[in-house]
Amino acid sequence: QVQLVESGGGLVQSGGSLRLSCAASGRTFSAYVMAWFRQAPGKEREFVARIHRSGGTYYTDSVKGRFTISRGNAKRTVYLQMNSLKPEDTALYYCAAVYSLTDYTSSAYNRGSQYNYWGQGTQVTVSS
Repeated sequence: QVQLVESGGGLVQSGGSLRLSCAASGRTFSAYVMAWFRQAPGKEREFVARIHRSGGTYYTDSVKGRFTISRGNAKRTVYLQMNSLKPEDTALYYCAAVYSLTDYTSSAYNRGSQYNYWGQGTQVTVSS
């Protein structure tokens, strides 16, 4: 069983930065694919970024060049550094995890259905 706890959300002006953190319980954190998803009011949940066992990273097009996902295996934490924030980045951000036996990567990991552990979410609001 893995528990995920997000933190770091808040209110920021357009062009500003925030760093989200997701602390995970469990002893095999390094074997998990970790991801960030977000859901804006009235919209479906969408994939933001993911990081695999080897450190390989993938992003949705709208955040490429602005967001960076990273992981600290010793601290069992995954981070999302968000720069040049835009009002359209406003959403509830969720951390998600799924155990992976290998470092196999696939676009299937962009789907929320691939993940079986979720945090409670942290709100990010970007004002114009």
